[in-house]
Amino acid sequence: MGVFGRNHARVYKELEQQGEPVRLLAVVDADSNRAETVAREFACEAFASVGQMLAKHPGLKAASVAVPTLHHLAVASELMQAGVDVLIEKPLAATLAEAEELVALATAHERVAQVGHLERFNPAVRATLPLLTHPMFFEVHRLSVFTPRSLDVDVVLDLMIHDLDIVLAFAGSPVKEVRAVGLPILSGKVDIANVRLELESGCVANFTASRVSTERVRKLRFFQPRQYVSLDYGRQEVLVFTVGQDGTSSADMAGMPSVNPQIGVTKPPVASEEPLHAELKSFLRSVRERSAPEVPLEDGRRALALALEIVAAIRDHGKRVGLAGIAHRR
Repeated sequence: MGVFGRNHARVYKELEQQGEPVRLLAVVDADSNRAETVAREFACEAFASVGQMLAKHPGLKAASVAVPTLHHLAVASELMQAGVDVLIEKPLAATLAEAEELVALATAHERVAQVGHLERFNPAVRATLPLLTHPMFFEVHRLSVFTPRSLDVDVVLDLMIHDLDIVLAFAGSPVKEVRAVGLPILSGKVDIANVRLELESGCVANFTASRVSTERVRKLRFFQPRQYVSLDYGRQEVLVFTVGQDGTSSADMAGMPSVNPQIGVTKPPVASEEPLHAELKSFLRSVRERSAPEVPLEDGRRALALALEIVAAIRDHGKRVGLAGIAHRR
C-alpha cells in the first residue's frame, strides 16, 4: 500500500462520507502494522494479501493498486481475474512487456482499468484543454526536495512521467527524437534529468525533473501561434498571453499590468479541486457506468514507453561522456 496508498484510502473514505455511492471495505499491505493503522484511521478492514481480502469480500467491485511498481502486474492481475476493476498507479508497470500484459488482461476480462496519471485531473490541466490549438514548444519544470520515497525508480519514472503524459496528450503527435542527460545525486538512481523531445508534428518539448531541489516547482509553459500559455500545477492557475487582443480588461482580470496593449492577458476560471478526488470520482463513475476510463491503460503504456526510452537515452549519454557505472560506485 505505501504512503500514496493511504491517500487513496483517505479519499475513498471522504467520498463515502460526502454521499458518493462508494464504501471503503479494506486496505491490503504486507506490513500488517501499517495495514492495521490505516484501517483503524479510516474504519475499514486490514488484510495482509489480496487473496485474503478476496476470500472475505468476493463481491468486491473496484480497487486501487498503489504498491511498488514491480508488483503492479501481479496485484492487478489477481484483482482483474477475480472480476475487480482497477486503478493502477503510475508508472503503469516496471517494463513495457508487463504494461502490454496488463492491457491484454483488462481486455480479456472486460475490466475497467485506469492508470493513475494524476495531473490529468489537475483543474489547471482541465482548464487548459479548451485553449489548445497547435502547440509548437513546451518548457516543463518539475522540481521537488529529496524524500526517501520512490527511490526504486529513476526520476524520469517517478516525476517526469506526469509531464510526459500531459505533453503527449496536449500535442497529439508521436515522438520523433529523444535527447536526454541525467545524474544520480543522492540515490543509486537518476535523481535529476533534462530531456529534449522533437515530435513528428515539429513540436519541441524540453523537460527538467529533479528530486534534489531546494524548492518545489511544478510548471508547464507552451507556445502556439499568437499565444503563450503558462500552467502552474501546484497553484492550479493558468495564464494566457494572446497577441492581437486588447489587453486592458483582460490584464486587469489576471491581476497583472499589461506590458503591451497588443498582448491580452487572461486568467481562465479554474474550479479548485484535489486532483486525487477528481481522479477517483472519475474512476468510480466508469466502474458504475461500465464506460471507458478517462485515462486508459493504453495511455499509461504510451507514457511508460517514452519514459523507458528516455532512461535508455540517459544511460547511453552517460556511457559516451564517461559517466557509466557512476550509480554503482555510490
